[in-house]
Amino acid sequence: MMDRLATNVYVLGQQDHALWDDFVRAHPDGTFFHLSAWRGIVEEIFGHRTYFLVAARAGCIVGILPLAEVKSRLFGHALTSLPFCVYGGPVGDDEAVMMLEAEAERIALLLGVQHLEFRNLKPRHPDWPRQELYVTFRKPILPDVEENMLAIPRKQRAMVRKGIKNELGFSRDEDESRFFALYADNVHRHGTPALPRRFFRRLMDTFGDDCRVHTVTDKGGRILSTVLSFYFRGEILPYYAGDDFEARGLAANDFKYWCLLKDACERGYRTFDYGRSKVGTGPYSFKKNWGFEPQPLAYEYRLYKRDAVPQNNPMNPKYRAFIAMWKRLPLPLANAIGPHIVRNLG
Repeated sequence: MMDRLATNVYVLGQQDHALWDDFVRAHPDGTFFHLSAWRGIVEEIFGHRTYFLVAARAGCIVGILPLAEVKSRLFGHALTSLPFCVYGGPVGDDEAVMMLEAEAERIALLLGVQHLEFRNLKPRHPDWPRQELYVTFRKPILPDVEENMLAIPRKQRAMVRKGIKNELGFSRDEDESRFFALYADNVHRHGTPALPRRFFRRLMDTFGDDCRVHTVTDKGGRILSTVLSFYFRGEILPYYAGDDFEARGLAANDFKYWCLLKDACERGYRTFDYGRSKVGTGPYSFKKNWGFEPQPLAYEYRLYKRDAVPQNNPMNPKYRAFIAMWKRLPLPLANAIGPHIVRNLG
């Protein structure tokens, strides 16, 4: 009888990025946020040390786990899979995932972090503490454009048709300039720091045709709304967005997401991933109005120097004073300071 083949866990080498990505694209649990390019983005844009773990058996990758260490005086010390990504937990067969998680715990203890976080789509450890705040919204794209229009609930469909009636324009941008202007203004109005402009430039440069910016304009060409989306294995994922004050009255946001859905349908995409939202917020309600059902995200934690799951988000009452102060900052100053703060949130 042959001995069972051994599974080895090691840190990803530069020469193995293509093999890592082949595994991610082939595995049913792989997501856009598991791709190896995030390693360079997280390290070079945000300065976080990464540990992209590989489980291999007989020379073949059988599991992966991307991790990054986030260390902040304000928000604590964590090992996360993966900051700035809504998904990113371990992927692989049961043995591989077990070994990857064990290695992640070993690294976490060695680093002395306060907690280890796995951003899973599905729960793995019922006894681990879990973040209950976030849900995702995913729905199949029907094969016919008109079917997708009719699948939108009546009131929301009326908003889409309002945007069409207003003769709004929808186009793809070649760079991040128009997007960043609206995005930065939008998050500033909500009292939160903006990610650095070079992050979005890096996303577009790195992922090419799989990272696109689309912008909605009125009849006169004025910018109303914008969105940066990822494309992965038959899925479209609108991820970062921004809008002008006038967007709501002209139904520009409704028109924007309809155009994305329509374009994805025509190009043969099969899933529309509306992304993560916090329960009870405006974006949560907006997505439900489109007929999407919330799916709880299984963000699971190992707590080492904490008594509870961290709440580093605007819903936390202790950040109210900061949010109010941030709204009063001049936008250029907020854009200059913001990247130094938000890099530690992820």
